[in-house]
Amino acid sequence: MKDFAISLGHRAGELARVAGALSRMQVNIKSVAGLTVGNQVLVRIIADNPEAARTALRESNIQFEEAEVIKVLLENKAGELADVAARLAKAGINLLAIYLTGIEDDLVELAIIADDPKQARKILE
Repeated sequence: MKDFAISLGHRAGELARVAGALSRMQVNIKSVAGLTVGNQVLVRIIADNPEAARTALRESNIQFEEAEVIKVLLENKAGELADVAARLAKAGINLLAIYLTGIEDDLVELAIIADDPKQARKILE
């Protein structure tokens, strides 16, 4: 699974431009997160079809960075995220992003993007 990190200006229509580009290529967005810092917005998207998403973004001249997603399923209770973060920190792995991708019953699914995805995956399995 791939994560697309897209930096946008903080102005009306920027997200519509990205979503429109993906829509024209029939790309469904499985998960999205965004954060504004100053005059910049960072949007992270997990698409159902990474190849089509990559093509759509390139054809629309939308710059992006692509990263491997590590899916983690946790119990929905206090301390679970602390445990995951501590295990990664102990191994010297930095998180580039983390966001919620689903909740079902007593479980929470997170998307983790780490600076060393291979090692992070091994630690979290």
